[in-house]
Amino acid sequence: MSSYTTVRINPALPKRPRSSVLVIYTGGTLGMVYDAQSGQLLPFDFEQVLDKVPEIRRLDFEITLLTLREIIDSSNMKPPVWVELVRIIERNYQQYDSFVILHGTDTMAYTASALSYMLVNLSKPVILTGAQLPIGVARTDARENFITALEIAAAQQDGLSIVPEVCIYFNSLLLRGNRAKKQESVQFNAFTSENYPHLAIAGVSIDYNYPFIRPCRPDQPLDIHTVLDTNVTILKLFPGITPQVVSSVLGIHGLKGVVLETYGAGNAPTDSWFLDALKEAIDRGIVIFNVSQCEGGRVTQGRYQTSKLLQQIGVISGADITLEAAITKLMVLLGRHADPVELREHLGMPLCGEMSE
Repeated sequence: MSSYTTVRINPALPKRPRSSVLVIYTGGTLGMVYDAQSGQLLPFDFEQVLDKVPEIRRLDFEITLLTLREIIDSSNMKPPVWVELVRIIERNYQQYDSFVILHGTDTMAYTASALSYMLVNLSKPVILTGAQLPIGVARTDARENFITALEIAAAQQDGLSIVPEVCIYFNSLLLRGNRAKKQESVQFNAFTSENYPHLAIAGVSIDYNYPFIRPCRPDQPLDIHTVLDTNVTILKLFPGITPQVVSSVLGIHGLKGVVLETYGAGNAPTDSWFLDALKEAIDRGIVIFNVSQCEGGRVTQGRYQTSKLLQQIGVISGADITLEAAITKLMVLLGRHADPVELREHLGMPLCGEMSE
């Protein structure tokens, strides 16, 4: 377990209670500055964030900054860090009204998806954000992303959080975390949500898309799930895939779950060797979750003969779920359910808005 350093910004006045936000800094491009001596981008001491973003002083709510002892590039993100983030939120859940997680962009959608399953009955915002350019360069997008994420996290209506779910805020758009995908590495519009509308758009004002935001239910206590089973993998289909490749993947020792990336509306080859390999794996207890390679649209098993056969042998449809949400859902459910029937039932149904009915 890491040790943490915390800094309080804009502390509430004794006679003026205000909304409070806990900011958790994990690392990523946002927290980099240009070092003139080495000519490289280096992490800076995030406790000095006010030097880089003095506008934070103008925000009318309390902010506490918590920095993990070991900040990481998001390419090094792992499930134990998700567990650590969940436990931090659990410990501070009653003390703060909302949470902002500063995170690298490469695996942000995976983290947002995982947290959405791990934080059950969430009634407060958990907003992930980051940047394409470091906070220490002139044209950075870090300031706007950070400040607006804070404003959205602190926003309330009739004493309740407006967006009580795990989200990603990036480049003016607030997206449901388990519906988001990274689409760009060189433009500021890094994330998209092809199968679900944005939850808010930030312009001169922040306009919320209320019909698509999960309702706030503060009467339900937060419940966390911290056991994840990482004995999962992804099998992406391509023309020319060989029996050796498929059997090697499905034959991984200890494997329990597979996200099968199929074509179009969930279609796959009808070769007998392929279907036999899948069925043999399912008979051994391996769960296979059908996800489309397309960013938009959904799996509709049974619409075509090529997907009907998958349905017949027990492959589970992922509907319009993203790859990131699918693989993290497998990890969480495998860690939660020992009963294979119960596991399959929960895998094929929406748990927190990650897929359509």
